[in-house]
Amino acid sequence: MRKFLGKTLLLSSLLMPSIIGQAHAQEKETEIKIGTVFAMTGGIATYGQESLNGIKLALKDINKKGVLGKKIKIISEDNRSEPTDAASAVKKLIEVDKVSIVIGSVASTNTLAGAPIAQKAQIPLLTPASTNEKVTQVGNFVSRTCFTDEFQGVVMAKFAAENLKKKKAAIIIDTSSDYSKGLARVFKKEFTRLGGEIIPDEFSYIQKDTDFRSLLRKVKRRKPDVIFLPGYYTEAGLILKQARSMGIDLPFLGGDGWDSPDLQKLAGDAVKGNYISSHFAADDSDKLVQSFVKNYTATFGNKPGAMAALGYDAILVVADALKRAGSTDPKALNAAIAATKGFQGVTGLITIDSNRNARKSAVVLETTPAGNIFNSKVNP
Repeated sequence: MRKFLGKTLLLSSLLMPSIIGQAHAQEKETEIKIGTVFAMTGGIATYGQESLNGIKLALKDINKKGVLGKKIKIISEDNRSEPTDAASAVKKLIEVDKVSIVIGSVASTNTLAGAPIAQKAQIPLLTPASTNEKVTQVGNFVSRTCFTDEFQGVVMAKFAAENLKKKKAAIIIDTSSDYSKGLARVFKKEFTRLGGEIIPDEFSYIQKDTDFRSLLRKVKRRKPDVIFLPGYYTEAGLILKQARSMGIDLPFLGGDGWDSPDLQKLAGDAVKGNYISSHFAADDSDKLVQSFVKNYTATFGNKPGAMAALGYDAILVVADALKRAGSTDPKALNAAIAATKGFQGVTGLITIDSNRNARKSAVVLETTPAGNIFNSKVNP
């Protein structure tokens, strides 16, 4: 893959002028080519695998009738959970495959690596799950169908202060992640505004760390009554397990970065008694949600997580926008996505605002060894 992408980068410099007129070429084709860039391997692989499964499930219905008289064809690239590969993949999809739109990535750092390439080429990039504020600030061809950390961080700060009645929080930050740093900043601001105290010490780690005992000893000595851990499931699962083995029985709070079936595998019983914000709850009684859960489970053999639901909604929003645009022209498609209002997805009612961010509800889930349990829903 790396070797292939290297050749692609060389090839891309020769093909750059051909981007102009790409839409015209697509109009003559019998398929609408849509690129996806997800982490299919690497540290956060379950995110990409679930997202692509959700897209494939939605495509079964979309392609029964087609869009604009054509079938949608997905061209999928693996970013290996790395920003450099994410950037190369976006470039390849645009310049070689000549897709009408790129869906992805999932992690904010990876999306931020690919977004400037799509923006420069004036090809829409839609992320289903990257919540960092900076993502859509890259430019007007970048949008998302998920809520932002500005909303998610407030949700969890309020949950800590008002639902759990906590007063003193420690924050453990993944300093290699834009997602983690952004979410920590919002939580700190809102928890303080609500009268809570944030322990000023910096508790931090980077991705791929595996031993957090020294870090957790420092946290324990400062005696918080709640710990906010805005990281990804890979490190969060290990941190939970090691914390419980050290007698730290406080509730940990996280964001949607925890929402993976691998969290339970990594943390085991230590996952019990913690809470996260997320986009979707498989045990939500909503009829649309339960229909999606039934179909996904029958197709893939396991219940869907948030990333599957977000992928499912993202391709439905794109299909809807293609119909309203009446064309595969990237500018027309981009404008139609930006004009999305009140689209009913399985993750909620999706409205794209003036900054191309989705305004929609969040759910708070309790994490348990048997899976995440719906606790409450918070509207924007």
